[in-house]
Amino acid sequence: MAHAHESNTGRIWKVFWFLSAVTIVEVVLGIFKPAALHMTNVLGTNLLNWIFLILTLVKAYGIVWAFMHMEGETKSLRRSVVWTVIFLVLYLTFILLTEGNYVFGVFKNATIKWNF
Repeated sequence: MAHAHESNTGRIWKVFWFLSAVTIVEVVLGIFKPAALHMTNVLGTNLLNWIFLILTLVKAYGIVWAFMHMEGETKSLRRSVVWTVIFLVLYLTFILLTEGNYVFGVFKNATIKWNF
């Protein structure tokens, strides 16, 4: 089954408009900060921050998919790239939270008070 070849120019413009639209939504939400989103907490942070996080991940996925040519790779290569990144991000988060909690405990229980 032959696939129709899409021109690189058309493909670049599609990616450009997709990334521009997501960025514009982020900027508009950042400027206006709707109170309904900003004052609603979900899992320890406000809903607006969750939306920013999700939109940023969507943009990152779009950049990797289009400009790093992941759409043309095998499923196993795509999975190995994504799973490695997910593991490293979760590992880094674990380390930061563990070490941050330790440092907080040291300063909380010490005679030395917060100087910063």
